[in-house]
Amino acid sequence: MENSFSLLSLFSGRDLMTLFVSLILVGASILSWAVIIEKIRLWNFQKHNPVSVKHGDNLETIVDKLIRPFDKNLWFLSMVSYVAPFIGLFGTVWGVMDSFASIGINQSVSIGVIAPGLAVALGTTALGLIAAVPAAIAYNVFSKKSDDLYDVLDDQVKELKHK
Repeated sequence: MENSFSLLSLFSGRDLMTLFVSLILVGASILSWAVIIEKIRLWNFQKHNPVSVKHGDNLETIVDKLIRPFDKNLWFLSMVSYVAPFIGLFGTVWGVMDSFASIGINQSVSIGVIAPGLAVALGTTALGLIAAVPAAIAYNVFSKKSDDLYDVLDDQVKELKHK
């Protein structure tokens, strides 16, 4: 008996729906990492060139304008962290349904009949978590940093207004 297992076949599955779910999750993961890298670079630049409020700035709007780049695209990380596990779960359900369909077609409950569908199901679950976990961590870290920067800038505005 030949073992034909490959990681690619696990995520591409035997049908278009599994391939579609896998591509969505891989795409979401790649875009999340692009946002994460962008934020790391932005915060590194901020560390070396701190943003601050200066005399002559419009004190009513300056904090929102200065904080905007730090908040940009955080919505995407939040969305991926929330939605990716559900997309992975959909792939899981699809794989389990495929396993039950295989049982019906083969009139057998052997591991060879059930295993391929379950492997695909678990693969899409893993992809969902691989996309969601880094996005959730990054969203929380960068949101907290952005909130802290907002507080610092808001305090600077208050000091300038009182002078």
